Amino acid sequence: MEQRQSQIVLGLDPDPARLWPDAAQSATGSSIAEQAASAVTAHCCQLIDAAGPACVVVKPQLACFERLGAAGRASLGEVVAHAKAAGLLVLADGKRGDIDVSAKAYCQSLIGQTETPFGTVEGLGADAFTANPYMGVDTLEVLIDGARENRAGVFVLVRTSNAGAADFEDLELTDGGPLWERVARSVDQLGGSEALSDVGAVVGATAPENVARMRELMPRTIFLLPGIGAQGGEVEQLAPAFEPGRAGGLVSASRSIVFAYEEHGGSPADAARGQAEALREAAWSLGAEG
Repeated sequence: MEQRQSQIVLGLDPDPARLWPDAAQSATGSSIAEQAASAVTAHCCQLIDAAGPACVVVKPQLACFERLGAAGRASLGEVVAHAKAAGLLVLADGKRGDIDVSAKAYCQSLIGQTETPFGTVEGLGADAFTANPYMGVDTLEVLIDGARENRAGVFVLVRTSNAGAADFEDLELTDGGPLWERVARSVDQLGGSEALSDVGAVVGATAPENVARMRELMPRTIFLLPGIGAQGGEVEQLAPAFEPGRAGGLVSASRSIVFAYEEHGGSPADAARGQAEALREAAWSLGAEG
């Protein structure tokens, strides 16, 4: 098969009760948390080895690791290191957002480091992270400044993929347009003056009818497009995200890759690899047509 430049993001949302069989059986550790975390690490690393060659980014959902306590946070660090060793970028999905002091600490935790009287403590080492805009532009500015200082990226939630996004994000403002349009305009303005914005946008693939308008409002912005597969989104409906220009989009999928073997048969690794490659081809075709 001809190699295609990948636009696929591999979502890592490990459920300790639903891991690949080989990973679950490999658990080690002296406590329940350590055993669960070791199995999660094995599962994610096996998934990266199988599907990673068809992807460009891995996107660990931080809560899925953090719920296992200290052992889960250690697992997250191991998985990030494994992804980077495989040549993949890492996008930490924590949807952070807070006032200046806390926002700075989030940057140090995810993409930077912290100076202490005892020396420098390195953070997670991610290349980018997701951010929640609903505490205001001032909170986003701190996160964006931190990302720029660390040569990292930020993807701001604009219109998310969950059904409840309609509860607030679609609300009509008194001066016209839904709330997500106001967020989109802010993202465009915050993205600097270069031809390609250094602030990305999370644009749910489950509402493809909004994608063309978002591309109009954010012509220089890279879109992170979650919701493909298990949430019902389809790559073929996202063509406006890949209109001519340098921005384009990153198609994110998790469960549809991880559990492809349950639908298509074969080993978990082979099925995951095949599903990721199919998504890469579909996304590449949209970019080639744009």
